[in-house]
Amino acid sequence: MRRPLIVLVAVLSLAVLASCASAPTGRSGGTSCATSDQPQLTGARVLSVTAAAHPGGTYAFPANPPNPTPSPIAGVPAYCDVTVLLTHPELDDRVRVEVWMPLTGWNGRFLAAGGGGFVAGLFDRYLAPAVKDGYAAASTDAGVSTNGSRPPSWALDHSGNVNQGLLTNFAFRSVHEMAQVGKQLTASFYGRPAAHSYWNGCSTGGRQGLMEAQRYPADFNGILAAAPAINWDRFTVAEFWPQAVMNQAHTFPTACEFNAFTQAAIAACDRDDSVADRVIDRPENCRFNPHQLVGTTVTCEGKTVQISQADAELVDKIWQGPTSHEGQHLWYGPLKGTPLDGLAATAAGPDGTRHGAPFAVAADWIKYFLKRRPGFDTSSIGYGEFEQLFQQSGTQYHAVIGTDNPDLSAFRDAGGKMITWHGLADRLISPQGTIDYRRRVEAAMGGTGATDQFYRVFLAPGVDHCSGGTGSVPTDPLAAVVDWVEHGHAPETLPAATTSTAGRPVTRNLCSYPQLSHYIGHGDPDSAGSYTCA
Repeated sequence: MRRPLIVLVAVLSLAVLASCASAPTGRSGGTSCATSDQPQLTGARVLSVTAAAHPGGTYAFPANPPNPTPSPIAGVPAYCDVTVLLTHPELDDRVRVEVWMPLTGWNGRFLAAGGGGFVAGLFDRYLAPAVKDGYAAASTDAGVSTNGSRPPSWALDHSGNVNQGLLTNFAFRSVHEMAQVGKQLTASFYGRPAAHSYWNGCSTGGRQGLMEAQRYPADFNGILAAAPAINWDRFTVAEFWPQAVMNQAHTFPTACEFNAFTQAAIAACDRDDSVADRVIDRPENCRFNPHQLVGTTVTCEGKTVQISQADAELVDKIWQGPTSHEGQHLWYGPLKGTPLDGLAATAAGPDGTRHGAPFAVAADWIKYFLKRRPGFDTSSIGYGEFEQLFQQSGTQYHAVIGTDNPDLSAFRDAGGKMITWHGLADRLISPQGTIDYRRRVEAAMGGTGATDQFYRVFLAPGVDHCSGGTGSVPTDPLAAVVDWVEHGHAPETLPAATTSTAGRPVTRNLCSYPQLSHYIGHGDPDSAGSYTCA
């Protein structure tokens, strides 16, 4: 789940805004960055609207350690940044919505962008490239923290109870309000409404997109919902499963040892698709048994380590995914070939003894929303308590943030189109949750063909969470959504690309689910033209 890079923008002086007002913009509703119309919302009150003018040029993202800083974006046009502060009187919250609108070259579209982890909006990380592409674009903080490296302290009120109002903001309310604010400001700014409205998000942003299709089907004409964090109440606890397995066994392998199992699985199943590219195309069919590695040695930090039976049993349980004490399947584990260091991370203490280092989102969900004790020690969680927490999470939070309603009839009837893509080597959110959701949508909406008329899923072998990994990553999936909405071209494939370990460009066409890409048996295996969907 990606963390945010936040720009703190000062409101420019009236003199600067006046100079901005004289610049040619191509707007039909005036040229000033100043705004006079306040957005109208039901259930929320606007506290302030401020406008800031920004010159065009190269946009440099501010550093936000420990997160990597994206490369600067050249060619960003001059734009107006309108910030709306609103509140829900019964909560006394403060929700920020930013809308960036290019002064020239507006493409007539509105784009809203999502967040990651417990952060509702990533702001300039999405807004700067969107403005460069001509969109009027918006992001919101939902009234919660925008610092993804901090625990979600907003989760608890002064009495130590879960802040249901802010959870509602984060789960669904604030994205809908952002859509209303953004579209109203866009129409006021340009003198005409956007011809089409779109959503773009991955991880939490993917969940937010599917939430919109489920709860507010008329907000967006097109939705790109990648690696969606749907089934939130279940998968978030399931992310802790590898830690519970290690806690129960009192065994905490190093990342190097876990990687030995990942690489062995890739070596065993890589050529199942007749192509040796270090990618498992169908990881659900990989039959590699982790016990095959017992007794072998690996070199970790200059030391020779022998893989033990206990190590193999750990990996086997992690791959199987969470189960109840009766052996009932609760949720999915990572697919074989997926890096395990995201959820099965460990660290060494001062005395060299290893311990679990749980993924922050999973640990914080347990601490804040389930235990309501920020200081709770998750290292005590074994199988029994894990099962209790899993059931508690579903009981308490499925209705508000589960985001797994398969009835998309209202979105379909509104003419909406939606694309989801998900990496099959996603180390944080199992793609099997996305596959399960798509199957349930098919069951609710009349089958594969009927669902394909408005919602398509694309699986990316070897691709990690939202990007990265060894597989080919979609190059411009938002363009496919736009083409589908505006020209009726339902995508059969999504173009994807990566670079091989030898430095060669690799291209693939990701196939619309349930089809998969097959090598035709001849031709360059690094070229998309050597594959077909079947």
